Amino acid sequence: MRNEQLSLTVFYDGACPRCIKDRRLYERLAGSLGKQVKWLDITGQDEYLKNLGIDPLKALSELHLQLSNGQILSELDAYIVLMERVWLLKLIAWLISLPIIRPYLSKLYHQRVQKRLKATGRL
Repeated sequence: MRNEQLSLTVFYDGACPRCIKDRRLYERLAGSLGKQVKWLDITGQDEYLKNLGIDPLKALSELHLQLSNGQILSELDAYIVLMERVWLLKLIAWLISLPIIRPYLSKLYHQRVQKRLKATGRL
């Protein structure tokens, strides 16, 4: 599942300046491995997301990605897979996955996203 040779699609909020900035940083850090990642802006893609089994509101509030085998991952699972592909981010991916840290980060992540969506009138 986490083989670096597998391509994946990341569903991101293209209307979110922070999301765009994070995408660009990831692409710089990933270098040539970044070419295995397809970025799909979810703006206006509600029907497409629903056809994949992704709730459009959840897609706004959690990172989602699709592995080459079609499996959809979300929230911290998605971040872990994405980060494990980049040498500089592997340690962060490992830390995020620790059972003692993961619940706290998940709560913090959701709070920040909800705040961003409310501040921009999208929630």
